[in-house]
Amino acid sequence: MGQFKNLIKISMMIIITFSLTGCWDKTELDQKAYVIGIGLDAHEKEGKIKVTYLVANPEVGSQQSGGGSTESPEEVISLVADDFISSRNTANTVISKEISYDLLSVIIVSEELARKPDFIRVIYSAAKDREIKRTTELVITKESAEKFILNNNPLLETRPHKYFEFMIRRGKETGMIPNTDLNGFFQVAETDADLFLAIYASTEKERDKEIISDDDFMAGEVQFGGKTNDTQFMGSAVFKEGMMIGKITGEETRISSLLDNTWELEDFKTTFKDPFDERYRISARVAKQRKNSYDFKQRNGKAIIDIRVPVYVEILSDPSMVNFAKNNDKVAELKKSMTKTMEEHLTQYIKYTQEEFKGDTFHLSVPIRKGFWTLQEFRDFDWMKSYPDAEINVNVDIRFGEFGRQTKLPELREVRD
Repeated sequence: MGQFKNLIKISMMIIITFSLTGCWDKTELDQKAYVIGIGLDAHEKEGKIKVTYLVANPEVGSQQSGGGSTESPEEVISLVADDFISSRNTANTVISKEISYDLLSVIIVSEELARKPDFIRVIYSAAKDREIKRTTELVITKESAEKFILNNNPLLETRPHKYFEFMIRRGKETGMIPNTDLNGFFQVAETDADLFLAIYASTEKERDKEIISDDDFMAGEVQFGGKTNDTQFMGSAVFKEGMMIGKITGEETRISSLLDNTWELEDFKTTFKDPFDERYRISARVAKQRKNSYDFKQRNGKAIIDIRVPVYVEILSDPSMVNFAKNNDKVAELKKSMTKTMEEHLTQYIKYTQEEFKGDTFHLSVPIRKGFWTLQEFRDFDWMKSYPDAEINVNVDIRFGEFGRQTKLPELREVRD
């Protein structure tokens, strides 16, 4: 009995001893330099890239500092290196703390580098490093990544990790930027069936952009007044087989999102031509509460696809003051006009991708795979080569919601009388 008690005591001591050794290699928060963003630029020397680190100061804005710290919320360092994995050690020549990618949330790449055929060799380093998460955002900038990081100066949210988190999340919810990440880039590049959309951003403004609609812009083309940050996130960079081949506007990104069942789009506000008075445009909130349905068939080796896009629409304005909410005939006329407009825009965008990019940006290869008996049969069909000649028909199914808080407006003639 005594031996049994001793055995239990020894076992308990061993368990307690091993449980206390779990923190032997712990690192305090202030012993690390947390990289929030990595900027990548092309370099004139072959095999080299310019790496820019956006390092956050974890003490600024934290509860421990009471929000009253006078230190800078971030530090920016640029250097030339072979890749952005080994460059960490080089950066430690000017940063005293251990550089960590644990909180890395965004990789920023200049358009110049993204358009190079060797870009895919550079970005695939992220797939090797265990500290880089696959959910890291991929942002393409019009200017150099270094210039973008230096020019970015948010006024309301100075903490860089929160700024990128809030900015990108809201952009995805409204459909102005694509709902993609680094994992999506690798998936699309390896399946070689669709095109990949990356977030497009810029801090450089273009002054002479002709205004066509409120959403038909690229980043840097939206004109703002007042005192605010110059950084804009809008539109998408289009990648084919791991290389950037073009870009699309915020409006085209939204159209792509409506055709894409893999995209969880919440809602967005836009305008439509007023069918009762062509001088005005009607504001509306558009949401896609149900998934698209696809019908795929082949005829003489040519793909024929019918896409049904259900959308929920709330009318937010009545600039012609015709009070269509209480008139079934006018509601039907409004629905007919909006359906025609949306179908024309969707069809034009599909035609544009067929002619310009020779590939689709809305993961159309995913639903049509069901039309093949085996994966090998789908691969032999070669969707990337078949898409430009495919016949794609789009039908929009609009379901109206509310017509604003005050559905009936006063007669304009009576108000003016």
